[in-house]
Amino acid sequence: MDSAADEVEQAIAGELQLMDPRVRSSPELAGRLLDPGFVEVGGSGRRWTYATMLAELAGHPGGSADGPQYEPSEISGVRLAPGLVHLTFETVLGGRRSRHSSIWRRGRDGGWRMYYHQATRVPPGVDQ
Repeated sequence: MDSAADEVEQAIAGELQLMDPRVRSSPELAGRLLDPGFVEVGGSGRRWTYATMLAELAGHPGGSADGPQYEPSEISGVRLAPGLVHLTFETVLGGRRSRHSSIWRRGRDGGWRMYYHQATRVPPGVDQ
């Protein structure tokens, strides 16, 4: 069985992969990292599902190698239970800062997939 630290590191690795333009632009690659029950509440307030995210992810900011790219920071995580990890972090994308929370779970195949994601835009001038 993986230790709590190993599980957190595996979830962080998956999170970083989802920020990679090559993964974001490929529904096949992104689909391997999102749980079929995936739900996101985006910074705009829009609710995304597995199907809607895979259909539109390539067109989102951060999905092109020649466009703005995610700059993650302060990534940390905690194992909630064996096979279940909660991550928090910040990103900057094209000058826009946001805070994120995601839940990753290990599937039956042993792979880690994002089950839930929440993003909140940080207004200019907000430090904490």
